[in-house]
Amino acid sequence: MKNNKRKVDILVLSDIHLGTYGCRAKELLRYLRSIKPKTVVLNGDIIDIWQFSKRYWPKSHMKVVRLLMSWIGKGKKVYYIPGNHDEMLRRFAGFKMSSFSIVNKLVLDLQENKKAWIFHGDVFDVTMQHSKWLAKLGAIGYDTLILINSMANFISEKVFKKGKLSLSKKIKNSVKTAVKFINNFEQTSAGIGIMNHYDYVVCGHIHHPEMRLVLNDHGSIVYLNSGDWIENLSALEYTDGTWRIYRFAEDEAMKNPVPDGEEEEAEPSNTELFDNLVQEFNLLKT
Repeated sequence: MKNNKRKVDILVLSDIHLGTYGCRAKELLRYLRSIKPKTVVLNGDIIDIWQFSKRYWPKSHMKVVRLLMSWIGKGKKVYYIPGNHDEMLRRFAGFKMSSFSIVNKLVLDLQENKKAWIFHGDVFDVTMQHSKWLAKLGAIGYDTLILINSMANFISEKVFKKGKLSLSKKIKNSVKTAVKFINNFEQTSAGIGIMNHYDYVVCGHIHHPEMRLVLNDHGSIVYLNSGDWIENLSALEYTDGTWRIYRFAEDEAMKNPVPDGEEEEAEPSNTELFDNLVQEFNLLKT
């Protein structure tokens, strides 16, 4: 796979939630090792600082961080847009080191003079703005539901020989207020994008991958959402002037067994990674 990586012009990832039980870091690693992006946008909630615990930080989570840092060490352009679960990083907005930048929002120039406006999206969440403690409580409940879901899936697959199911997705999709919230979120972000004459508005936050044209009295815009790496295992890819939603479950290449030795070849050692970062930092200072 190392020599046959799929080229991607822009990769947008959000809502990975590293440091939580629901994070699907192993699947994310397989995906990241299968592609070769030119520009990477980490659009919020990459590390879940709200629920971070020293007692739970699996090797696969660290490998995701190391892989992303190795991309930075090689000069790949990486933007980090903090979300609500990693909001403490917003105080570092404007920080730059070599090819890495922390920003609160981003506008990318695309082909045919089109522009993509990218931000996490929690600014539109009324719960986040006025009842942050309630939102954090909800996040803990969500993570607990994911744990229950994992046990249910184990029983479903091993005992009853049936497929996986998503309890949280079923709950969200069946609650009218949740459906209304998603629709309002999409309409609000799209409306502001139209008023600012952008061609695309790219969000995360609501864990709902989507790509659709939104129309109102002032114009139109393509709304995109990268989804998450807890339930949907999705990302956004922009290649040769076209956006698409990547879904891990639909990638035939990901259904094949991992070749022996692939993981060891795909990432540098800790010493090599540290040396590369030090070199990049020294070059930045000179």
